[in-house]
Order: sequence, then C-alpha cells, then structure tokens
Amino acid sequence: MLKKVAYKGSKPTKFKKVKLQKDDEVIVIAGEDKGKRGKILSIDRKRDRVYVSGVNRRKKFVRPTQENPQGGVIEVEGSIHISNVMLYDSKKKKGVRVGTTINQRGKKERVARGK
Repeated sequence: MLKKVAYKGSKPTKFKKVKLQKDDEVIVIAGEDKGKRGKILSIDRKRDRVYVSGVNRRKKFVRPTQENPQGGVIEVEGSIHISNVMLYDSKKKKGVRVGTTINQRGKKERVARGK
C-alpha cells in the first residue's frame, strides 16, 4: 500500500520555463510599482517570483548584533510575481518579450520580440 506524504508549506511544483535571467533590466507592468525599472537581483523559480532592485521596497526591523550594534530599520527589496515584469529594451524605450533564435554559428541567442 502506498504511503501518503504530508508536505510542509507549499507543494513542490514543476518549474516553469523562465526567459528572464539575473542582471536583466526589467520594467514593472502591473501593481503598485508600475513603470519602475531595475535589474533582477535573483529569481525564485519555485514560487515564480523575482527580486528587482529598487522595486517593492519593504522595511525590515533588525535586532542589535555584534556586527550591527545599533539594530534599527533597513529597507530591502520584496519579491514581485514574474508575470508583472517585462524585459526592458533601451533602444525601443519600452518592455519587450523575449525569444530565441539560432545564429549563423549554431548557437542560441536571446532576441527582443515585439512591435
């Protein structure tokens, strides 16, 4: 007989294909920070979220430690859902979709799609 396994937290999901990468410049297309631009700091593929510099800033209360004897309040970036950001193209000055093509040498390269 099969044994049922209880998961702690959210169930593991099969990771979706993510076309964005760390250090890509993105623009926020929905939410409170709509229109802001920043670089991707990290990607959480399990929860489909990204951390973008300067976007969705949250206050974090830090206890005093030996490294930080004062403690206090610091601001950190919160996560934002990956569907709320688009790759920013500096030539077109707007958000674009990402696609891939194979160049003449046979290597894959990312290209900006869009009008």
